[in-house]
Amino acid sequence: MTLDAKGTLLRYLQVAREAMLWKLDGLSEYDVRRPLTPTGTNLLGLVKHLASVESGYFGGTFGRPYPEPLPWHSDDADPNDDLWATSEESREDVVDFYRRTWAHAAQTFDGADLETIGRVPWWPDSRAEVTLHQILIHVIAETNRHAGHADIVRETLDRQVGLRADNSNLPDGYDWAAHHDRVELAAREAERRTVEP
Repeated sequence: MTLDAKGTLLRYLQVAREAMLWKLDGLSEYDVRRPLTPTGTNLLGLVKHLASVESGYFGGTFGRPYPEPLPWHSDDADPNDDLWATSEESREDVVDFYRRTWAHAAQTFDGADLETIGRVPWWPDSRAEVTLHQILIHVIAETNRHAGHADIVRETLDRQVGLRADNSNLPDGYDWAAHHDRVELAAREAERRTVEP
């Protein structure tokens, strides 16, 4: 089956969305929430953030404000409130929120073509007018950027890697320990060369 340009973009968006949710599978409540970088990056927070992103870019940008209140979008909210889940927000709450934003976005996609004009209210006026094509690419890029973060965070937690459960997108049977050691040795040798006369 050959997809048109819009269908192709939507397929890439959905693949990235599903990859994000797969990164939560099999982890404890603590592990999906715990910060694993100095800036607090955590898996469930990445999913919550992407749901927030989609609610705005595929909602209000095209005259279809997301129907649920999002307190982390209020003027007095901390700028990182959508990047972590409170103890009262369950994993299921966050995942369901993400899926609801997909459904809301699907209605936007059904009623618009790639040339449909929207306006991003939080962007500078000089570039606030956009097309659905531009915003789809923007959100695909953002989703994949955060999927990369999720890849690293998940590997740090339990060494689970890959694109999805049925496709790691990595070579089978590869000796990762030997590869790690080879990269480490090259880094140490390069450092030694820069400090020795």
